Amino acid sequence: MTDTAHADHTRHADHIRHADHTRHADHTRHADHAEAAESRTAAEEWDDLYRENERKWSGSPNPALVREFPEPGPGTALDLGCGEGADAIWLARGGRRVTAVDVSRVALERGAAHAEEEGVADRIDWQWHDLAETFPEGTWDLVSSHFLHSWTELPRERILRRAVAAVAPGGTLLIVGHVEAPGGGRHGDHGEEGDAGNHGPHATELPTSRQVLESLDLPEGEWEVRRCEEEERTRTMPDGRVVEYTDTTLRLRRLPA
Repeated sequence: MTDTAHADHTRHADHIRHADHTRHADHTRHADHAEAAESRTAAEEWDDLYRENERKWSGSPNPALVREFPEPGPGTALDLGCGEGADAIWLARGGRRVTAVDVSRVALERGAAHAEEEGVADRIDWQWHDLAETFPEGTWDLVSSHFLHSWTELPRERILRRAVAAVAPGGTLLIVGHVEAPGGGRHGDHGEEGDAGNHGPHATELPTSRQVLESLDLPEGEWEVRRCEEEERTRTMPDGRVVEYTDTTLRLRRLPA
């Protein structure tokens, strides 16, 4: 081999080694980034989402809750995924004692502050729970779940079955969700209080109200279906777009013992 050929061969080998090293480094950095993303908790993801804005949601209660309970009256209520607390405050102002649950401490702090402003702080118990892991103890006259969707992993069916068990005899379970996430936008850009849409790595096809009902595995003869339907809605997005989407409403009453 001539000196020139040897030099060319050496440079080629060095180039291959350098390219292999670069690819290995890039792969390692990508793997480290993916591992870091996977290691973040749902609480961290939701806290970051809420920190993007001083107020994430409208501050108004969800329309389905107002329609179903225009005058909440006395009793107890559990608000699952309460967000910044608009539903909980609505119920408390109507006379309920409310347990408000969310995975974001940022959202809970805001909800507590809003409750102070509205004069109902003494009627709301704000509790932090990652519902994939823990669930509040007790039973309530109303258990309400509005838009319990997440782009993080969430065992929604299992959580809703626990919600069934949390309804007191004679009480109501109200589940409202999307069949179609509105707008197809980034998570958190749309929806009502507590609604993150259905985007990201754990997005799945969202169930109809009938499918939600079937997934609850209700004991025969113990429940009455008051409402099980889909509703077409429109919403004006922050950028001015008007989008159409479909919500589900499932209202159930546990028969008295």
